[in-house]
Amino acid sequence: MVLRDGRTISALTVGALTTVMAALTPATAFAAGDPLQPYAQQELRWERCDAGRPAAFECAKVKVPLDYGDPGGRKIEVAVSRVAATNPGERHGVLLMNPGGPGGPGLTMPVEMEPLLPAAVRERFDLIGFDPRGVGQSSPIGCDLTGDEQTVLHPYSARTFAKDVARARSVADKCWAKAGDLLPHLTTRNTARDMDVVRAALGERRISYFGHSYGTYLGSVYLQMFPRRADRFVLDSALDPALAWRGVFRGWAPGAELAFTRWTEWAAARDAAFGLGATPAEVRRTYWELVARADRTPVPIEGGALDGGAIRSAYAEFVHVEAVTPWIVALKAAAAGGTPAPATAAAASAAASAASEPGAAGAVAPGAGARAGAGAFTADVPADNPAAVTWAVSCGDTRSWPRNPEQYRQDAIRDRARYPLAGDLGATIQPCAFWKSPAGEPATVVNNDAGALIVQNAWDPRTTLAMAQGMRRALHGARMVTVAGGEGHGVVVNGPSCADPAVARYLTTGRLPAEDATCGGR
Repeated sequence: MVLRDGRTISALTVGALTTVMAALTPATAFAAGDPLQPYAQQELRWERCDAGRPAAFECAKVKVPLDYGDPGGRKIEVAVSRVAATNPGERHGVLLMNPGGPGGPGLTMPVEMEPLLPAAVRERFDLIGFDPRGVGQSSPIGCDLTGDEQTVLHPYSARTFAKDVARARSVADKCWAKAGDLLPHLTTRNTARDMDVVRAALGERRISYFGHSYGTYLGSVYLQMFPRRADRFVLDSALDPALAWRGVFRGWAPGAELAFTRWTEWAAARDAAFGLGATPAEVRRTYWELVARADRTPVPIEGGALDGGAIRSAYAEFVHVEAVTPWIVALKAAAAGGTPAPATAAAASAAASAASEPGAAGAVAPGAGARAGAGAFTADVPADNPAAVTWAVSCGDTRSWPRNPEQYRQDAIRDRARYPLAGDLGATIQPCAFWKSPAGEPATVVNNDAGALIVQNAWDPRTTLAMAQGMRRALHGARMVTVAGGEGHGVVVNGPSCADPAVARYLTTGRLPAEDATCGGR
């Protein structure tokens, strides 16, 4: 064989051949001699994901190492999907997507996000979904958890704390007994590495990315680990990477108090309609009297009853002032001997809307459907898979979880005193107290100059505005667009919003806003 410089292979030393081949190898591959190089050369077999979905929605499996410290060892498969760019002549690249979690399957995201993205974006990008390792169709794990063990938020009380400790220990023991061979490798850093293998297997030099909720943290970790392989990153409803992970759990409470105060003001201004109190202080007193009464006698709801702790556990609803108010009214009436209240704030709001606007209750927001397995491209997924992965990643990503149950008890008491609505819910004992110490890497410190666009609702109960501002501080080259009146968890995923033009401009041109900005509500 004669190379372009006129030399034959037989005239080359091994070292010279390596140098020449590295120069001729596309930038999509890993460096010469990298043990991951064979993964970049795998041939993906694309097939239709589901006969019930569009034919353009295709799926494949990408082999990745279970342990990146041993790339030649055991392999697992990551399920990926795609919807090709609608205008090949304008194609820019691939847009990987993650819906959140940890534990959320993302295989169907291309078909779910397609109608939410502008035509100009769909022209330029192949939309790529994937189930992260351990999730959905990607070597899913399960722990045989009960419904109670799958619940993240449990109110603290001295009376139940021993039971709470036993539950947390049970979750950890069950997961390690069922999936101990996989758990040490179910980390955000390894999922970011999987994303880079997917990039290489797709033949791409760089990837663009859309991440929601936990997906913003995953995206920031990729930016930290692989900055030169990152293109245009949109982070919708961002976590503060410095809080991963116990800080995130405890970080919900301050935002809940702000939202609750806002709601009391809103409800007081509408006392004639709802009768919860004419001042914010009166509305606040009405709520806490309801909670105290429910602790004595649980409030009947459709299909069950709620004690005070369960009512407080719905604190996230207070960001939706119009939706939550009919529910509080219904709970108050049920506590006084009326008919059982709707089970959720959404149901109460829908019932109220149906009463005043027939047909309104049947509306479903874009992207609100379940992200189920994709038809013919489906493996059996344990029912507790999302919860199992939530604990695997939350506990395995970091070594910072306290090991002493007493620490959680003290923190729950202190946080409840400071943040009465939800302080104890995120601070009390979790399975991570009994998780086997991560044998691998510490949590990623995100601190770089990468460009990214962060979009954030001002009133988000899960990734609060303060958390998104923490992400902005970690990504020095990013820009952030805050939706001033935005309510709920998700901007683009729940569109439309005033942030949409900035997202479209960035994805189609690569240009970030000149500075951080705030736009009006939806």
